[in-house]
Amino acid sequence: MAGQIHTRLAELGIELPAPSAPAANYVPYVVSGNQVFVSGQVTVWNGELRFIGTVGAELSLEQGIEAARLCGLNLIAQARDAAGGDLDKIKRVVKLGGFVNATPDFTDHPKVINGASDLMVEVFGEAGKHARFAVGADSLPLGVAVEIDGVFELG
Repeated sequence: MAGQIHTRLAELGIELPAPSAPAANYVPYVVSGNQVFVSGQVTVWNGELRFIGTVGAELSLEQGIEAARLCGLNLIAQARDAAGGDLDKIKRVVKLGGFVNATPDFTDHPKVINGASDLMVEVFGEAGKHARFAVGADSLPLGVAVEIDGVFELG
């Protein structure tokens, strides 16, 4: 559907990937009442794994930020699916939870997750501002640099 958010994405030159299928015994999202809980999204672009490695070692801070942005694109793609294809039904981005595969001495986890947070504000404006956490991990599934889950409100 070509609504306001779809138009904003086009104006920003942002393409959303196809929503990824779950890799195990879970669903990509759950709609409960007016909230959409999106499962953790990793750095996959249309089936291709990207940003494999550890931030602070094989990957730079800037690459970590790009990885988080990719996770954010996947979150939006899942939320669009949950909203029946109409991103204008997303009333608010409620919360993001970010995990960064990082070296023990890396301390810029919030800067990495800003890649997704900034994307949410770019796309949804004021409604994109959300609660959040950003933590480090010594490994993530498939060796990816970042994994982020999210909660969206439907209106």
